[in-house]
Amino acid sequence: MSEKVDISRALKAAITTGRVEFGVDQTEKAIKAGKAQMVILSRNCPSEMLTGSIGVKVHVFEGNNMELGALCGKPFSVSALAVIDKGSSNILTL
Repeated sequence: MSEKVDISRALKAAITTGRVEFGVDQTEKAIKAGKAQMVILSRNCPSEMLTGSIGVKVHVFEGNNMELGALCGKPFSVSALAVIDKGSSNILTL
């Protein structure tokens, strides 16, 4: 296995230097618009669309939506997020 990407560091870099859409609705819109480069889902993401084949790289975060929200530095739970622009992060290598 190649070197492990630190998901928390990669996420923080993408959020601060790139563009990330939070939430199931925003993520689905970004995919439909062809803007999402990658999607990150919490283990308990409720969206059927996002757990199917969506033509975008998907990374399933091992934690739940509360843990993913905390990792993103948000005061709310995050079930899904779309990376629109990775910025200076290496998140797309997850």
